[in-house]
Amino acid sequence: MSHSKLAPIPRDPRGEADPTVLAARRSLVETAAGRSLPYLGGRAVEPARVRGNIENLIGFAQVPIGIAGPLLLQGSSGTAEYYVPMATTEGAMVASYSRGMGVLRAAGGVRARVLLDELSQHPILVYGSSAAAEKAAELALSSLASWRALVARSTRHGKLLRIEPQCIGRRLILRLVFHTADAIGINMAAQAAENCARDLHERSAAIERYVHGQDVEKRSNARALVEGRGKRVRAEATLTRELVSERLRTTPEAMESCLKTYAVGFAQLGTQNWTVQAANGLAAVYLACGQDVAYVTEAATGHLEFAATDEGDLYASVVLPSLLIGTVGGGSGQGTAAECLDLLGCRGTGGAHRFAEILAATVLAGDISLVASFCNHEFVAAHERLGRNRPQAGAVDAADAPGAEPKERS
Repeated sequence: MSHSKLAPIPRDPRGEADPTVLAARRSLVETAAGRSLPYLGGRAVEPARVRGNIENLIGFAQVPIGIAGPLLLQGSSGTAEYYVPMATTEGAMVASYSRGMGVLRAAGGVRARVLLDELSQHPILVYGSSAAAEKAAELALSSLASWRALVARSTRHGKLLRIEPQCIGRRLILRLVFHTADAIGINMAAQAAENCARDLHERSAAIERYVHGQDVEKRSNARALVEGRGKRVRAEATLTRELVSERLRTTPEAMESCLKTYAVGFAQLGTQNWTVQAANGLAAVYLACGQDVAYVTEAATGHLEFAATDEGDLYASVVLPSLLIGTVGGGSGQGTAAECLDLLGCRGTGGAHRFAEILAATVLAGDISLVASFCNHEFVAAHERLGRNRPQAGAVDAADAPGAEPKERS
């Protein structure tokens, strides 16, 4: 499928803050977005527009936003290229993600798909005995039709898909699974869970009930890895041996071996995050695009795989089972967040799956770049050259840094 190609990101030895270079980049992203982006250029958001998003307002946080890419994505809506906005104060990070995206672009792009799209809530009810809890579980299972109608009365967009009760002694966990369309849907699902739990409480003589009884909200947890919550997304690519050698200055075997060694450490930590730096990329894009950044604790859960193929190439993939995002509602519709989502073509109805696929592809790009820098021992040098402990590095072209993509390969 043909797609419009984006221009390389302008780079200049005069530095990131040079007005001419900055203007060139802004022109680039405005062309890609198909609209002016005044808030990214410095216009202040009108205080009245954040009503419902903040209390005791005093102003707005200022975090610099850079663009990585272009990212070539073969997604569910077709093949396209994107400049990915990232808000961060960690020097060298955007350059590293941009390098990974450049390598993936040269490899033919990233294939990404949303595999599952469900949001779960987990209220708990407490009973006088395990037998009473088990009887309530049976009652909950028989209530699917009536609870679907109950949910429909409180939301036009959310739907109750399943009820999965689980007894732990005399306590009953109600895993309620919802579809929330393009909204993150947390408030909707919490209201629906409260209504369902109240109904069961009244019909089963529960002693206590808590809407967030098994509180997975914004917390690293095993359910996020195994069952997933939000959008489960896979991104994958194959990089030729020559590409890995020339652009990443390592080998597929070294990349695979490095990740296997890291897995030993991950196992000892007992972590649910088996990627290398998913939280870095997710937090930066979340912040740029008006997402609830605290959900990175769940969203960074996932699996990364590097494998040398029989042909000697590198297969790379990442699965993120708990991406909690929204392209409508929350903070997505105003200021720089709306402009960044417009840059990605994701704002509004129908944008959430594309946004999820871009996020997964971004995570894969960052992990490829970072692991390569571990393999060829360029990681520390890149941070020394571009990182925030070297403020004078602002005058250095990011493409010249160790671990960054060579300029002629932009």
